[in-house]
Amino acid sequence: MIQPTRSPLAERICRLAERVGEARIMEVCGTHTVSLFRSGVKSLMPAGVRLISGPGCPVCVTSQGYIDAACEIAGRPDVTVCTYGDMVRVPGATGSLERRRAEGGRIVVVYSARDAVRHAREHPDRQVVFLAVGFETTAPASAAAVMEAHAQGLDNFTLLMGHKLVMPALNAILSAGDVPLDGFLLPGHVSVVIGMEPYRPIVERFGKPCVVAGFEAEQLLAAIAHLLEQIADGRPRLENAYGVAVRPEGNPAARACIAEVFEPADTVWRAMGTIPVSGLALRPPYRRFDALKRFGLAIGPDYDPPGCKCGEVIQGKAVPTDCGLFASRCTPATPIGPCMVSSEGTCAAWYKYGHTNA
Repeated sequence: MIQPTRSPLAERICRLAERVGEARIMEVCGTHTVSLFRSGVKSLMPAGVRLISGPGCPVCVTSQGYIDAACEIAGRPDVTVCTYGDMVRVPGATGSLERRRAEGGRIVVVYSARDAVRHAREHPDRQVVFLAVGFETTAPASAAAVMEAHAQGLDNFTLLMGHKLVMPALNAILSAGDVPLDGFLLPGHVSVVIGMEPYRPIVERFGKPCVVAGFEAEQLLAAIAHLLEQIADGRPRLENAYGVAVRPEGNPAARACIAEVFEPADTVWRAMGTIPVSGLALRPPYRRFDALKRFGLAIGPDYDPPGCKCGEVIQGKAVPTDCGLFASRCTPATPIGPCMVSSEGTCAAWYKYGHTNA
């Protein structure tokens, strides 16, 4: 872990912390969680400033029922499952995709949704299922892959839909009111796509300060300073501290791509239940690319492995060290929950960068 020198921004944060007393700030994005540790920013926070992880790790919020459906599909002899690498080791009720691969299943790790389309084109004798997970950041790529498969008439390509939308989850956490929060460090990558306006209800309805942040140490410190200023002044606002990448309107082309292929749908989040219109489903012209329909499956019930607190961690209700499994039975080598598997998982970050100093 890099230990940054005490910068003017860090000094400013300390002065603001004296005014605020205590502040609980949720970093929504899993990449922010890792960056805060890796850059040393987390170690610079005054005692009263608490940085709390939120539901921003795509793998971590994916329900157990989705993992089980993916494993069931992967066990079929004529199917190849294409997936981003973090999904391979997430445990399900009867094992993981890694276990299915060891048993002879065809699991291919890809770097993009288009890689899965290409695999389907090159292997016309097999059904190719792409695990479409992630937030608004990866949804445009999934949509573009569907449009490409549609244009090419590929009948052996489908998506197992698992995309999530950030704002409905934040609304659910704030509406529940059982997690005291003073402000939000908003995700940079998602905001590149959706822009700023979707977050405005957090300020106007719930009165919480919001700042979109970048990922480098100085960018993170600047965003935290902006949040503490808002909290100290008692004037919540929506601010953009990542103007180099995020425009107020986001990326219209990416949003249009999502709107062409997908429509909002109710979906299940790990430990949070079904959140209305918080996911994406294929629109009627593209529903032949739905893996659940192709294979006659449904997403089963969600559940947490016994003793696992991943569901509480992603809602800001607990930190990894509150879990009795953390760093004992649950480690990166023997993960029990997804927060220890994903490269953006809070438990993995705490374990890698030294949970005793978190």
